[in-house]
Amino acid sequence: MTVKITISDLACAACANTIARTIQTAEPDAIVEADVANKVVKIETQQSIEAIEQAIVRAGYTVAEIAAID
Repeated sequence: MTVKITISDLACAACANTIARTIQTAEPDAIVEADVANKVVKIETQQSIEAIEQAIVRAGYTVAEIAAID
């Protein structure tokens, strides 16, 4: 499944890398693409939307919107 997430405090490449590492710690095969300018992250994952959201929040970021796009 592909998930599109708007993260209101995604400010820089370091933030994007932190989120990618957070997701890939739980699922090493996840594909994470970040668009810092638009504050959007797309993730190809087998995890539930809830698990992804919780991981991002635990990493210190604010999820503004989340939706499955597949």
